[in-house]
Amino acid sequence: MIDRAYPLTPSDFDFDLPRELIAQQPLAERSSSRLLHVDRDTLADLRFADLPRLVTANDLIVFNDTRVIRARIFGAKPTGGRVEALVERVVARNEAWLQIKASHMPKLGSTIAFADDATATVLERDERMFRVRFDIDEPLVDWLERNGDVPLPPYITRHADADDTLRYQTIYARHAGAVAAPTAGLHFDAPMLAALERAGVPMAFVTLHVGAGTFAPVESNDIAKHRMHAEWFDVPRATSDAIVAARVRGGRVLAVGTTTLRALESASDERGVVRFGAAETALFVTPGFRFRVVDRLLTNFHLPKSTLLMLVSAFAGMSTIRRAYAHAIAERYRFFSYGDAMLLERAAPDAPIA
Repeated sequence: MIDRAYPLTPSDFDFDLPRELIAQQPLAERSSSRLLHVDRDTLADLRFADLPRLVTANDLIVFNDTRVIRARIFGAKPTGGRVEALVERVVARNEAWLQIKASHMPKLGSTIAFADDATATVLERDERMFRVRFDIDEPLVDWLERNGDVPLPPYITRHADADDTLRYQTIYARHAGAVAAPTAGLHFDAPMLAALERAGVPMAFVTLHVGAGTFAPVESNDIAKHRMHAEWFDVPRATSDAIVAARVRGGRVLAVGTTTLRALESASDERGVVRFGAAETALFVTPGFRFRVVDRLLTNFHLPKSTLLMLVSAFAGMSTIRRAYAHAIAERYRFFSYGDAMLLERAAPDAPIA
């Protein structure tokens, strides 16, 4: 790897995006989106429906099967002040870390009243996050299902509606706990999964509960000083075994989404062996990172200066991503959660950082 002599900054990952290219609604059909195949110097404009011909029976596709919870809730302080909260992470049966918007932030030991006569007590504060305990007689995830709203990302400027309940969720979502969707998976529908099965392409799953920290800006001018919020993940033994089998076949590991990639790379040892089991990760992938597991990445188009754009730049190469994003803007691809997709091939290990 060719190192750069000076620190990378958020400005190294900036670009101008016309606002009209930010997808505000999902397409009528999940798999009808476009697909930009990025293979080093080659850019190919395809349809997502072309994916089955881009993989083989020797390969392995790994998905994140986390389920988005209804994480946006509204309440009031004893003084009557309104509170808007976003569950960042559920950490116990009735406890969670929240991002809170209020005229005055709550103090430790204070309470917030929510729907269904639920009261939450503030236990701890960590910068912008508050750990609270809900006085409820059921798991918090179940209470949220009745009383919360779908937590659409901040760049979608409309209120969530009934369609978002289904469309801001992958069709294979199983384990509740995410507060943001693993959006690369939103392109898959039942016919696409059936087509991959007919082609004999093996598929496996991990679970990583995506936190609201995925939207947190990088505030330091030296990206190496940024710290990610921890997220819980689990790699089943069957997935670890499937990766070994793919390697034996000479196949490639295709991660569906940056969350899947972070789970697999976090679980990997120095030799690229993926350990099974549950753990937490605060892995921040930036240019210079050595990938040990993932060979190909299916992902959406990400925000300027975001940690996700830094991750894909590390994976495919900074100059390659700059060229791909310029092409996508010129060709009017749709960006962000409800937008189009990219299939990235991993850059060579000795490729320059910039």
